[in-house]
Amino acid sequence: MPTRFQLVMDVHDPVLEATFWAGALGYVLEAPPDGFATWSEFWDRVGLPDEERSPGPDSIVDPTGRGPRVWFHVKEDFKTTKNRLHLDLGVSGGFGVPLSLRKERVEAEVARLIGLGASRLETLTLEGFEHYAVAMADPEGNEFDVN
Repeated sequence: MPTRFQLVMDVHDPVLEATFWAGALGYVLEAPPDGFATWSEFWDRVGLPDEERSPGPDSIVDPTGRGPRVWFHVKEDFKTTKNRLHLDLGVSGGFGVPLSLRKERVEAEVARLIGLGASRLETLTLEGFEHYAVAMADPEGNEFDVN
């Protein structure tokens, strides 16, 4: 049986990051556990220290239940180096789709993500290889690719 997992991102502003990534991935902000009106009530109950708390929603979930939960963990320090792990958002349809159509799909998604607060970093292509992707950064500078 596969192991369930969640992704955890250390971030400065968990509400900003949760909101961005919910929009980017088609996820939703996670509701507080049953029996609690707010996350703050839940954190009070379990005794989470104030410095570990977010001022609002800090996790997102796949509304279909298939994808992993993503938690945006409050950290006061800012990112200073390149990510050791990044997400690749596959929107092109893969190598079975003509390159021109893959480029259109990638560029449309890049434009949408810029509208949500992402930044375009560079276009990723390989000479002689029909690959097309765009490297981007989320609102706090965490890198990801759209392909």
